[in-house]
Amino acid sequence: MKNLYLAFLIFCLTGCSLPQLKMPDLKIPRVYKLTVQQGNVITQEMVDRLEPGMSRSQVEYVMGRAVLNDPFEADEWVYLYSIEIPDYLTQVVKVVLTFEGNTLVSITGDYVPKGVETDSEDGAEAQTGEVNEAQASPATEAAAATSPDESGTSS
Repeated sequence: MKNLYLAFLIFCLTGCSLPQLKMPDLKIPRVYKLTVQQGNVITQEMVDRLEPGMSRSQVEYVMGRAVLNDPFEADEWVYLYSIEIPDYLTQVVKVVLTFEGNTLVSITGDYVPKGVETDSEDGAEAQTGEVNEAQASPATEAAAATSPDESGTSS
């Protein structure tokens, strides 16, 4: 019986030093971690299909229903997408679409349409999909024609 107690005592005392022993690699099962996706899937192809002047229903057809609807900013739709692959990747994508009335005015966020010209001097303008004069809709051009210019006279 003494030998059994002695063997148990030796086993307990050397149990803490088992990682130092040269034992074969043991594959210990780990807890399985799920891949978590949240929000609307947003791709560059989807954003490339957006054009200034599109109606809300056309945008909803292309992008899906917005994840965040701010009751105080009804003219701003926020699309969020996040994917987390445990121990490998975490990615968050945000795209904000701004409307005036029922028409799309600007596209800002992590993805912008490829057709939008970027200004290399200002990095902030390079990340936005603001409508420039060449892409302005007829309603925007009509509003610009009736607004006063810098000297205070209307054209």
